[in-house]
Amino acid sequence: MNVAQNIVASLDRILTMELVRVTERAAVAAARLRGRGDEKAADQVAVDAMRQELNRLAIRGTVVIGEGERDEAPMLYIGEEVGSGKGPAVDIALDPLEGTTICAKNLPNALAVIAIAEKGSLLFAPDVYMDKIAIGPGYADGVIDIDASPAENIASLARAKGVAISDITTCILDRPRHAKLIDAVRATGAAIRLIGDGDVAGVIHTTDPEETGIDIYLGTGGAPEGVLAAAALRCTGGQMQGRLILDTPEKVTRAAKMGISNPKRVYRTEDMARGDVLFAATGVTDGNMLAGVKFGQNYITTHTIVLRSSSRTVREIKARHQDLDKF
Repeated sequence: MNVAQNIVASLDRILTMELVRVTERAAVAAARLRGRGDEKAADQVAVDAMRQELNRLAIRGTVVIGEGERDEAPMLYIGEEVGSGKGPAVDIALDPLEGTTICAKNLPNALAVIAIAEKGSLLFAPDVYMDKIAIGPGYADGVIDIDASPAENIASLARAKGVAISDITTCILDRPRHAKLIDAVRATGAAIRLIGDGDVAGVIHTTDPEETGIDIYLGTGGAPEGVLAAAALRCTGGQMQGRLILDTPEKVTRAAKMGISNPKRVYRTEDMARGDVLFAATGVTDGNMLAGVKFGQNYITTHTIVLRSSSRTVREIKARHQDLDKF
């Protein structure tokens, strides 16, 4: 067995179930503050809980997508080293509470999310906007194109799926910057699912349209969230394209310091998340794919999906926790 095979085996053996505990702990912590109207507090408890659990893992982990730059984020900042210091060297992309506003308002689809990959496998993306388009698995390459119009992409997807355009539902973040995009999609006759926050969840929902009702994701959102979503799609066989929006000299310079030499490059799924990738997400609030955390008198229930790219394995874990002290 060569070195790469050893790393892959280690990722599978050590991290598949342990990753579930990481997102479960963060989700439970955040869920205690659902609907309280305090985004910062909910995010902070999720960060603290995820960091504590990460440091129990037998890994040499580097956060490449985190809560921000070191000066902006006291914990889980970009470049932070986590884990026990023993085991495989890995890149980590995370969002302890994806959808802080959603959680604060107790709205659907808040998640605790993490992706782990072999060292050097995840895109080191600056915290800027990214133009995104994504669909789920089962389609030939070339069905979507970030440089095509919304009408062209929706028509192409409808043909590939064998349905009418009116049967396609597009997920878009409800933002003023998307007004023209929304008009363009509605002009095709396709439906739109507007979401207020949480575009990682929005992209992931394309992986199971029968369950979520979402066929395609369009629009701009955070580049770090784009890398997390790409990691999930790498595990399911979905397709995604993204282009960083580097519209000021400062952003171009910042991206160059992170190794991005071509500001106009289109990143495909495998460009953002290469090699063997593990992805886990636990529901904080109830959503289309995952149930939120439930608090019983003597137990807590969580709902998690765990994905692995090399085996295309999708594990759905509904857990009932009776040892409440671990939270």
